[in-house]
Amino acid sequence: MAITRREFIRNSAIGLIGLTVIPSSYAKLMAPSDTIRIGAIGLGQQAMYLVNGFLNIPGVKLVAGCDVYEIKRDRFKRRVDKFYTSKNQPSDVDMYERYQDLLARPDIDAVIVATPDHWHASIAIAACKAGKDVYLEKPLTFTITEGKELVKAVRKNKRILQVGSQQRDDIAFQHATKMVRGGKIGLVTNVKDYVGAPPIPYNLPEKPIPDGLNWDLWLGPLPNYIHYNPSLNPPISLDPESNEAEWGAWRWYKEMGGGFTTDWGAHMFDIAQWGLGKDLSGPVEIIPAGYGDAKYMTFIYDNGTILTEEKFNDAGTKGVKFFGTNGWIEVSREHYKASSPELNIPEGSRVTGGNYETGTPHLENFIQAIRSRKDPSTPVEVGHRTCSMCTLGNMATDLKRPIKWNPEKEQFVNDKEAEKHMLNGYKYRKGYKLK
Repeated sequence: MAITRREFIRNSAIGLIGLTVIPSSYAKLMAPSDTIRIGAIGLGQQAMYLVNGFLNIPGVKLVAGCDVYEIKRDRFKRRVDKFYTSKNQPSDVDMYERYQDLLARPDIDAVIVATPDHWHASIAIAACKAGKDVYLEKPLTFTITEGKELVKAVRKNKRILQVGSQQRDDIAFQHATKMVRGGKIGLVTNVKDYVGAPPIPYNLPEKPIPDGLNWDLWLGPLPNYIHYNPSLNPPISLDPESNEAEWGAWRWYKEMGGGFTTDWGAHMFDIAQWGLGKDLSGPVEIIPAGYGDAKYMTFIYDNGTILTEEKFNDAGTKGVKFFGTNGWIEVSREHYKASSPELNIPEGSRVTGGNYETGTPHLENFIQAIRSRKDPSTPVEVGHRTCSMCTLGNMATDLKRPIKWNPEKEQFVNDKEAEKHMLNGYKYRKGYKLK
């Protein structure tokens, strides 16, 4: 089984503890550099936010970047070089078009994976096999089957994987879910969780593929060809520098992404399941909006709790509101409210990490997990269960009917049609494989 450079050094040093005299040939093993060397795969808008965060964490060095678009590789290298130059530090960052070349480097300890969703599983599994720890953007995977395989790969290869669910390291969300799990609002009867609409069929007009973009490689394992449109890769420039004006639109179309259901559901459904004590489980029935009496996308749990994807305030804030027999709590990135003062966050305890996309608490948690070899705040199983919940919602919407799900076995209940759905799993196109 592959182990990293860092683990070899540490384990070799540990093996020497107890020796009265340490041979000089082991001197370097006993005093290794404490720097964690990271490569980034997928260098779009989200990756640039993450890079800005990781660059400012002591003991971390960005040494490589990978993207199928040349201009994004150039932007990454310029930004990293500029940062280290400003700190009077050497910058030795190398660039790659194919992630396999980056993963082949034995001096890289961990990778950031911030590609479009359909690439998440293949790259993350390959990284695990290569002995790299992984910071993987949410949603965890594009299909449920991919998520199952990624869980296996992380545990089999003894890797650290942190899901990009920054809210897990926010005091407001931590406190809200602690109060709910601790029974402070009584028995939870229902949850309103607003994330936004499911994906729609791809409907953008075809445009010429820009120079420097390997579009075939961008499509990767997807089974059907998708024509190019600039909204899928919002334009950027280097001289002068101009970054993306919007998020990549691939996420809004069912052929490539999960719409708001996975984009924001990976954050807010995650908080709901955490509060309900179901973040290693899931709902047993999923009903699409508009089916029968269901006005909203609805998730039913085995204890009778009902979660609906709907607004809980006039502002349409993306967030969660828990209703219990003894009170309620609502929480978002902008605010925290509760039915009584004793449910509030203790005064003086709230610590903010700055902007969600560039703040470092969640990233620092990943680095701490790498050093300790203990699970981070959002391990792979949690990310997988949250992602499965989101995906099940999109599947029910696409099938236009309810789905029954056994979360313990991670199986559909007497539903062959759902089992064959693309979002459960699909055959990668020739030349690509999941594991």
